Amino acid sequence: MNYFSRKEFDCQETGENEMSTEFLNLLDILRENCDFPFVITSGYRSPNHSIEAKKEKAGTHAQGIAADIKVNSGAERMIIIKEALKLGFTGIGVAKTFIHVDTRKTTPVVWTY
Repeated sequence: MNYFSRKEFDCQETGENEMSTEFLNLLDILRENCDFPFVITSGYRSPNHSIEAKKEKAGTHAQGIAADIKVNSGAERMIIIKEALKLGFTGIGVAKTFIHVDTRKTTPVVWTY
């Protein structure tokens, strides 16, 4: 990876990290294409993480195929979404302060928080 250290994706509650190398490589390309720094606000989440533990089935963060990227403006939000779609990311969540991207194998979706 050119832009990230694996440690940036450690679970914030357990320190575990089972991120998919394929996902991280794709995220690295996304960062390259966007041409501005990414701050990762959430990467891997252990199935025991408080957010994941509440779910019936662990989500994409617990599968190691998701990350939340901090955004500072609508322009950054637009660039990330546009480039993520071009690269084939299949889950995109749009929040005020971050963009969630993932590579789920189910039906592609976009949602807001």
